[in-house]
Amino acid sequence: MISYSVQKGDTIAEVTKQMGVSWQELKRKNPEAVGRSNLNGNWFLREGATLNFAASLKNSLSQVNNSRQARQAAPPPPNTGMFMANIAASENRIHTTSNAVGKVIEHIVQPGDTIWELAVRKYAVHVRDIIADNGITDPKQLQIGQKLIINLPAPQPPQKVVASWYGDPFHGRPMANSDIYDMYAPTIAHKELPLGTRVELENPVNGTIVQATITDRGPYIEGRDVDLSYGLARQLSLVEQGVGSLIMRIL
Repeated sequence: MISYSVQKGDTIAEVTKQMGVSWQELKRKNPEAVGRSNLNGNWFLREGATLNFAASLKNSLSQVNNSRQARQAAPPPPNTGMFMANIAASENRIHTTSNAVGKVIEHIVQPGDTIWELAVRKYAVHVRDIIADNGITDPKQLQIGQKLIINLPAPQPPQKVVASWYGDPFHGRPMANSDIYDMYAPTIAHKELPLGTRVELENPVNGTIVQATITDRGPYIEGRDVDLSYGLARQLSLVEQGVGSLIMRIL
């Protein structure tokens, strides 16, 4: 278990993003470290409170510290359009080779690239893995033209998963990937697979197949493997029964 002391200026969005956990998970495991404003109803982290995370998040803790120290000096983030244009322009500068455990990608850093965007939006790998695989000490200081090694996971066989779903109470709230949850969108929550991972889900009872993207963390009920959006649960005929078995394939 790794402990982190909340510092002045830390935000929920920043800490959950860098830790790779959902707001719901942070609040559930650290209820004494969060509060809610009586004025506007917004949640906040209590300065000086201790947050506890799994030991595997050790590298990400240093990322939060670096992020906080660089907050004042950091330039404003690029707009989304510019970022996507840079990603498209960089396609010809990405090279892939196969190895025993998957693919190794050499990514050339472009203007606007961040470790978070590369991990979650582009390659569907863990932030902590990019940091560790490239010996990065300050995630805020990527250099244009810098080479990053991205280790993609090896293909996995289909697996049987127990699925539940979540809907209206969470609609409009931030997810672990920092997007806002849309209960009708093709998204799911998973405890371990990298955010951004695309999967195919099949209901073996009726043969219905859908595709989805992992955007959130959970479920946190023993015996369940994935949480579907309400929209996916409806397509897969799981709304009424609530919980059911599916076949999941990672795309």
